[in-house]
Amino acid sequence: MFKKFIQRKLEKSVKKYFAQHPEVKLVAVAGSVGKTSAKIAIATVLSEGLRVRLHDGNHNSELSAPLAMLGVTYPEDIRSLGQWRTVFKAVRQRIKQPADVDVVVQELGTDAPGQIPHFGTYLNPDIAVITSVSPEHMEFFGTLEAVAAEELAAANFSKTALINRDDVAGMFANNITNPNINTYGTTDMAEYRFESDEYMQIAGSTGTFIAPEWNTGIVATLHVLGEHSTRAAVAAGAVAVKFGLSPEVIAAGMGKIRPVIGRMNTLEGIRDTIIIDDSYNSSPLAAASALRTLYQMNNIPQKIAILGSMNELGAVSPAAHAEVGKLCDPSQLSHVITVGEEAAKYLAPAARTAGCQVVSVRNALEAGAYANQLLEPGAALLFKGSQGGIFLEEAIKIVLKSTADEDKLVRQTPDWLEKKRAFFEEQTFSRMV
Repeated sequence: MFKKFIQRKLEKSVKKYFAQHPEVKLVAVAGSVGKTSAKIAIATVLSEGLRVRLHDGNHNSELSAPLAMLGVTYPEDIRSLGQWRTVFKAVRQRIKQPADVDVVVQELGTDAPGQIPHFGTYLNPDIAVITSVSPEHMEFFGTLEAVAAEELAAANFSKTALINRDDVAGMFANNITNPNINTYGTTDMAEYRFESDEYMQIAGSTGTFIAPEWNTGIVATLHVLGEHSTRAAVAAGAVAVKFGLSPEVIAAGMGKIRPVIGRMNTLEGIRDTIIIDDSYNSSPLAAASALRTLYQMNNIPQKIAILGSMNELGAVSPAAHAEVGKLCDPSQLSHVITVGEEAAKYLAPAARTAGCQVVSVRNALEAGAYANQLLEPGAALLFKGSQGGIFLEEAIKIVLKSTADEDKLVRQTPDWLEKKRAFFEEQTFSRMV
């Protein structure tokens, strides 16, 4: 009851804030994967010409999202009435004072059906960006059609919407009732798109950003790796066009986009190797995109994929892991290392059938040690896995060139490090007994 009371009060406050400050625009970012990368890319480009507010963490739920939009710090103890009094004092001040931003960029998350549509009961974003529709929290959603209905709800309660044409299947178009939509992506099917002139591997790519509002595209250099990262940059450019930023400003902003920690971020490894750190989380769509990116890298003598189990897939987990295993190409990969039970049971056999050399290990520490033994100079390693019980960032530490780069990995706060220490200790103890 207390949580629901706080939630309703926060929602009313957000609604009042935007009513009091109609000049402040709201960009909502929803989708199965890629929300944070898109959110930060959008904020990066818009910041070239506008004042932007966003929370760079995952404050996207029923209590955290309203406070992120208002720019008020989330309480350390959500059960503390005193802390909530302090929060609401700050909220009232935010509503009363003159607007300190031009745009709020906010991601909207969901763990179960109905959570995205509920945001529409108090939000009317100027633009909704839908990054993808792919399996997520399938123990609650059950079907991909249910996921699509959930995520695309954000398009319907917004004034206009930008849909990722490459990662939202056309079969889900009947879920969209808003006539004011455009598409973005990296293929010719998208209205806003990026056409790459060259692939520069770690440096990213130079190409042309195309918008339907312009007669000609603009040249831009993107310092991100992979098509799915490029699509986040295209979304940012599209939002900036709709908000009236000039082509020159947009090109400059797109050139400042960088990978988010744990999401296709490149690091230096031992023996002059390249690490592709995509360890934040994993899903079938994201894993497939990461593998394609690894395959596109040229002049690499050895490529190793360290693939962890993908969580929250419910009944589709066996088939989803097997599909990723089938994408493992023996002509591209010298070795595949899997981490976790689901990956060992379903992904590894499919990769072996495809012709790959595969080893399954129990945890990230074993994966890092095994990869260390295999490494040849100049190799490229892809680390892709979910957070719960996988934690591939700890495998990366074993093959990092410099320990100073450990602060570039995800989940390195004292709380997370203690949680992972206990997890690995428990695994070691259970193995001994």
